[in-house]
Amino acid sequence: MSPVIKKKGERFTLPSKYLLFILTFICTVMMLVTFGTDAFDGPLNSAFGYVIVPFQKGISNVGSWLSNRSDELVQIRSLLEENERLKEQIAVLTEENTLLQQDKYELNSLRQLMKLSDRYDEYEKVGARIISRDAGNWYSTFIIDKGEQDGLSVDMNVIAGGGLVGRITSIGPNWARVTAVISDNTNVSAMTLATQDNLIVSGDLKMMSKGVISFSQLVDSNGAVQEGDKIVTSDISDKYLPNILIGYIHTINRDANNITKSGYITPAVDFEHLSEVLVITDLKQQVEE
Repeated sequence: MSPVIKKKGERFTLPSKYLLFILTFICTVMMLVTFGTDAFDGPLNSAFGYVIVPFQKGISNVGSWLSNRSDELVQIRSLLEENERLKEQIAVLTEENTLLQQDKYELNSLRQLMKLSDRYDEYEKVGARIISRDAGNWYSTFIIDKGEQDGLSVDMNVIAGGGLVGRITSIGPNWARVTAVISDNTNVSAMTLATQDNLIVSGDLKMMSKGVISFSQLVDSNGAVQEGDKIVTSDISDKYLPNILIGYIHTINRDANNITKSGYITPAVDFEHLSEVLVITDLKQQVEE
């Protein structure tokens, strides 16, 4: 049998089971010597005291440190669990708060519609919710969730907030498209409420960025019309019911012909924030009849 040659640089390793056996044997021998003899009494005992006591203290300190770390880990685990519970509670409360705020907003919106409905109580009305709108910052054209099945038809007037929004221009069984008075190429026959002077209100999305739309063909020879005067739909309008508030005069300019005046009005409706509207189910032709 050939001898095992250890290569140069190879580290000697002792299997762990042998190491455990050796340490167990040494501890057993030390215990027998300690209890069976007085070998460790006297000076030798003092020498071992200098060695063993610090070792025992070190072990005790390590044990205390490990115990403290264990308690801290338990506390950290408990805090993490509590933190997760609090996060869940915060999520639930946030959702509830959002729903409450939404309910509050809808309630305020419904209250405004109720006030508006009372203002025009001579007309029959149906409430509707806006479900989509065309691209842009303004509700110039949008779709509502009511249609022919709900008794609506084309040219019915739509109101919200402070007054006139527009009219229904196309319709389906359960939807209707509303074109607002601020839309380009939209003209409304109107008049000043104070003086009953006629004028034309024209939609102007470009000017809506400044919060106004234009008016023209105002005949005000006496100069009685003032900034801030109310503008309402006139009796001669073929699509719109009379005396529905459109807005307030913002600016008045005299035209080059020195006969008519033009300018801008501030719409009564907030066309940037709309969610619910009222549709007046009475048509202009029906009211006239």
